[in-house]
Amino acid sequence: MSVVLPLPEPVSRHPARNADGNPSRRADPRTVLREQAKLAKRLRRQVGQAIADFGMIEAGDKVMVCLSGGKDSYTLLDMLLQLQRKAPVDFELVAVHLDQKQPGYDARILPDYLRDLGVPFQIIEQDTYSVVSRVIPEGRTMCSLCSRLRRGALYAHAAAHGFSKIALGHHRDDIVATFFLNLFFHAKLSSMPPKLLSDDGRHVVIRPLAYAAEADIAAHARAMAYPIIPCDLCGSQDNLQRKQVQKMMAAWEQETPGRIEQIARALGRVEPSQLADPALFDFAGLIARPETT
Repeated sequence: MSVVLPLPEPVSRHPARNADGNPSRRADPRTVLREQAKLAKRLRRQVGQAIADFGMIEAGDKVMVCLSGGKDSYTLLDMLLQLQRKAPVDFELVAVHLDQKQPGYDARILPDYLRDLGVPFQIIEQDTYSVVSRVIPEGRTMCSLCSRLRRGALYAHAAAHGFSKIALGHHRDDIVATFFLNLFFHAKLSSMPPKLLSDDGRHVVIRPLAYAAEADIAAHARAMAYPIIPCDLCGSQDNLQRKQVQKMMAAWEQETPGRIEQIARALGRVEPSQLADPALFDFAGLIARPETT
């Protein structure tokens, strides 16, 4: 009597892949930690370079670090705390959060996190959510009013508590996106400066993440497992012009890696004589020099 044995399943020549299409091999934990350390070091270097290039923080400064609960502001606070420990000058850091009374917001998350971290913090309570929801019709973007209310609350708090600098979490990709928004919709070459003076001249605003890529910040935030607080106000609406610009930039970066970095570097190498603004360059005064013998 013969017995037919089942043949074994053929061994696939292609490794199993996860939902992203990448091999599902588990990475060596030591390699993961090493890459995370390299990423954190790169972010620290970029933040330190931005601070040095633009004179963002000086000895004796009292810096208000605006903490929204998103990946960018958590990374900003993390990098500034690390640099504070190694900086050759003394400066003070205080985390400040604006509680906008958004429905479903857990007011315990940030205080608990900051207490565990041992970071001084202050909470501003202002119901901007209700104001924006009442004034802006449903379906319309909220950013214009929301940002004005938020900025006003933060500036007033900084003035009342003697902060010399206000640190925001905008990064390199935000700066480039703002450049294209102004180019496409306002017909001007303007962006989001790494350091600025408020309109009333009372506040200096700094953006220490100006050289940091959003992808690096997102990877760092995942590695650190920050307690992210979701927000459905500014920046989260799909019909924002900024969202469309970000999609364009993402497509460019996928097709030509490094393009966003090149554009960001170009914003720091402006040549007025090669543009067309007579207020920046004296085109009318250009006169050919006669040959000299």
